[in-house]
Amino acid sequence: MKKFNIRKVLDGLTAASSSSAASPQTGNRENDMIQETLQSENFQLCKTLRHGFPYQPSSMAFDPVQKILAIGTQSGALRLFGRAGVECYCQHESGSAVIQLEFLVNEGALVSALADDSIHLWNLRQKLPAILHSLKFNRERITFCHLPFQSKWLYVGTERGNIHIVNVESFTLSGYVIMWNKAIELSSKTHPGPVVHISDNPMDEGKLLIGFECGIVVLWDLKSKKADYRYNYDEAIHSVAWHHEGKQFVCSHSDGTLTTWNVRAPAKPAQIITPHGKQAKDGKKPEPCKPILKVEYKTTRAGDPFMILSGGLSYDTVGRRACLTVMHGKSTAVLEMDYPIVDFLTLCETPYPNDFQEPYAVVVLLEKDLVVIDLAQIGYPIYENPYPLSIHESPVTCCEYFVDCPAEVIPAIYSVGSRQKRQGFSKKEWPISGGNWGQGALSYPEVIITGHADGSVKFWDASSLMLQVLYKLKTAKVFEKPRSKEERSSTDIVDEDPFAIQILSWCPESRVLCVAGVSAHIIVYRFSKQEVTTEVVQLLEVRMQCELNEVDSPEAAGEQSAVSTPGTSSSPQSSLPQSHPSTSSNNSSDGLRDNVPCLKVRSSPLKQSPGYQVELVIQLVWVSGEPPQPITSLSVNSAYGLVVFGNGYGLAVVDYIQKTLLLNVSTAELYGSSDPHYRQPRSPRKARQPSAGFCDGNDGPGAPEERCKSPTSDARDNSFSRSRSSSVTSIDRESREVITSFYFCDSLSKKSEMVAVPSLWIGTSQGNMLAITLTVPSTPEQRMQQSVGISFCGSVVSLKGGILCMAQLDSSGTLVPHVYEPWYEPNAPEEEREQTRKRRPNSPPSSQENQDCQYAVVCSMKQAKVVALPSQNCIYKHNITETSFVLRADVVTLSAGLCIACFCANGHIMTLSLPSLRPLLDVNYLPLTDMRIARTFCFSNQGQALYLTSATEIQRITYSQETCDNLQEMLGELFTPVETPEAPNRGFFKGLFGGGAQSLDREDLFGETASGKASRSLAQHIPGPGGMEGMKGAASGVVGELARARIALDERGQKLGELEERTAAMMSSADSFSKHAHDMMLKYKDKKWYQL
Repeated sequence: MKKFNIRKVLDGLTAASSSSAASPQTGNRENDMIQETLQSENFQLCKTLRHGFPYQPSSMAFDPVQKILAIGTQSGALRLFGRAGVECYCQHESGSAVIQLEFLVNEGALVSALADDSIHLWNLRQKLPAILHSLKFNRERITFCHLPFQSKWLYVGTERGNIHIVNVESFTLSGYVIMWNKAIELSSKTHPGPVVHISDNPMDEGKLLIGFECGIVVLWDLKSKKADYRYNYDEAIHSVAWHHEGKQFVCSHSDGTLTTWNVRAPAKPAQIITPHGKQAKDGKKPEPCKPILKVEYKTTRAGDPFMILSGGLSYDTVGRRACLTVMHGKSTAVLEMDYPIVDFLTLCETPYPNDFQEPYAVVVLLEKDLVVIDLAQIGYPIYENPYPLSIHESPVTCCEYFVDCPAEVIPAIYSVGSRQKRQGFSKKEWPISGGNWGQGALSYPEVIITGHADGSVKFWDASSLMLQVLYKLKTAKVFEKPRSKEERSSTDIVDEDPFAIQILSWCPESRVLCVAGVSAHIIVYRFSKQEVTTEVVQLLEVRMQCELNEVDSPEAAGEQSAVSTPGTSSSPQSSLPQSHPSTSSNNSSDGLRDNVPCLKVRSSPLKQSPGYQVELVIQLVWVSGEPPQPITSLSVNSAYGLVVFGNGYGLAVVDYIQKTLLLNVSTAELYGSSDPHYRQPRSPRKARQPSAGFCDGNDGPGAPEERCKSPTSDARDNSFSRSRSSSVTSIDRESREVITSFYFCDSLSKKSEMVAVPSLWIGTSQGNMLAITLTVPSTPEQRMQQSVGISFCGSVVSLKGGILCMAQLDSSGTLVPHVYEPWYEPNAPEEEREQTRKRRPNSPPSSQENQDCQYAVVCSMKQAKVVALPSQNCIYKHNITETSFVLRADVVTLSAGLCIACFCANGHIMTLSLPSLRPLLDVNYLPLTDMRIARTFCFSNQGQALYLTSATEIQRITYSQETCDNLQEMLGELFTPVETPEAPNRGFFKGLFGGGAQSLDREDLFGETASGKASRSLAQHIPGPGGMEGMKGAASGVVGELARARIALDERGQKLGELEERTAAMMSSADSFSKHAHDMMLKYKDKKWYQL
């Protein structure tokens, strides 16, 4: 454990800072020993889990015995799902699209085929699946794969129309090849096109059904190596499905037809139907429909078979959503889907293809959803999906992550959220139920809050490496929605999604939630377990005005508004709660929009269910034809009852208890006479009058805390977007100073202070940290009657780059908990509320004269500093980056101590110790390729972090060594030992007369002895990173012994192969030596010794 000494040094001495080491700065205490417990050994970076719907899915497979679902994506990702809470994410290195997946049923393995013509074998017997083998085809493009049940031979169809066979144990090619020109008739003059289907006859493994794109289907006899039957149809084929008895099969075609063929009658189809075609008169063919992309034919023992298909709709159904059609007997059900269908699978009771299938559900993979339909219930209801796949229901616009929340928060939110659940789901349990949960679990509660484009806010329980939606809040209910685009207000400042959430601020202890939206609106919510009807929504309009020398309208420049003075009761017009926006001054004399908000708050009563209920709506208004600036920072504090927000003009402080505006000033006025930046002089054209802020109590350059002026700003640009993404736009170069961050605390913000007082720290885009002290009435009764007093403290410290985060440490270097008011029922009687309404913590530290007892930690886009308070001496400074900038920084708590966690635009994740700012971790994690990552990256306590890796997925990571070490235990297991169901009984007569399923010894056909070696140039074998070790570690029991035997054989085969190659090389060398020796002998044979 290392100790750091904060020693007094000469005033004015500035030590050179280095990007590789923190430098101690001027201090004012001698022998101040602060123990630091965090070391580099406490940190390691790794991904933990990926939640949400797989982005851009492309393929799907299901293991009917293990009950595991696999989904592949266009970016080469692989997502595996078992029971609720059992998920896994893998990634193919190439990043190519996954075109097909095939399970080795009940073997704990999966084969993936990619668009780059490679196939891979995944080992699922370990908690983090790994690739065991890969095979890269060089000369042919892969179009279709088929792995028969309980077979080790994989059929691979190609674009050229050929079929190759791969041994999935050794991942080597067989010499047995089915060439397209032998499969089709010799008289055919055209190429049949790519292979689009391969399957073996359910009753005869020796017969292989091959579908070519052009419409030709061939039944191939594997033993005789010739075609038994050929079936021709004019329309292109998309899929083929067998009847379980192996006497019939169905093809789906590009004209929306289904053709049923008897195996022994290849001349013409036994039946042709167009499920969605309009039957034409006079016996003509029905009108063509859209292609039927897939068909499945499943039989039942007791009733009619199921024919399930996707596509095939009539062309006149323009704009109709994608449909899944279920044909059962004489009934046809058309099930509309919310998104286009990517693939579907029918889940059956048996894994054996030669038995009655008994289908019970259909898994439908959509472009943005996963739906499971219950086939056993009338009306085909869907199952309730237990996975967190609705993250993207509306696009995520912001995200916050809270670790180690109060234990009672999650149950409280869940209790109100459970009432929001939809009804009408299937009563059966979720059928994808494989795998087991992990043994270990993180003991602390975790909550993720996501803000969305439609104005909704979702609360998620993220505890124990799981994710479950708790509650959904619709903020748009507060406003009146225009019925059409024509009715939309001319005051809108965004074309789409006017209710989109931009910033979230949440106090877990008091459960107070504050959201800021893109239409310059802020809503404060309180949590209640009781339903209420709000007759009038409390509204506060705030006029944040630009610099006067930019205002062209003299009327607007000289407009008199209400005045509020700190420490006194204020009741200005702009501070009175209103039931709807004021329309008294919608337009100034020259027709400019003025004093109107962007959205209209509803005037009718608002019924509010238990959960989050509106306390106050704050709206910024248009000023003289100029729209309000976007809100760039937001913070709420329940102990003080205040909300503070800032933008490019300045900041405003609102008392949400009294529903009044306390402060509305420009950034420049926060400095007073100590403003460090040159600012353009104000226009002398007209004397100013106060406007919606403070009166000018002192015309001279008085003390900052005595000054109070009108809200002005030197803003010259309205195009500023939200602070997190604004980091990327090099905010340092902007002439305007924007408010970027806030921090409420009890602190010694003035050098003269002896006792910590309620304060607000303010961070700006120019790297300045300023402070405001607050005079908060001490009792709840006084708080309701007296105003909060405010005084300015000026600048505390300056850094390079915009301020991202601030925190407070006590004299021992411990993080000071934020002050809060515990939750109470806002709709309860007054006497019940008073029992819980006490500020915590309520013992502010005091300072002896000339002694520091607090430290302010400030982190910007370039630097981090630790400043002693109240002396305001910088004791440590560290340059985080010279060539990039920090996108997100937070002061976080780990089990072993405190640190600053930073995420840079160059992809580096770093941690710095506190208070000495020693670099502890620096990992090049990922480059900033997507603004979504910059907008949603969040650090939290206990070494946890997350970001939106795609539009539909949240990636969770950890930078804690302890969590990395325990990750294997915490992760769920995909593979569980399950006995394969018994094969169907053939029956006495079928056994006697040979009517049952015919088995085939594929080893005799495809093995090297029978078929020879495949061409080495056709495909290249690549050993996977999972290697033999993964299989060795995963193998257990009887299956494990078999696996180990296979491994031993593989190793032996590899060694024999190497020995053979070395022997061949030695033989070649010996032959060469023999030849040279013979030539030498002939050359000197007839020469005498003296002729040599």
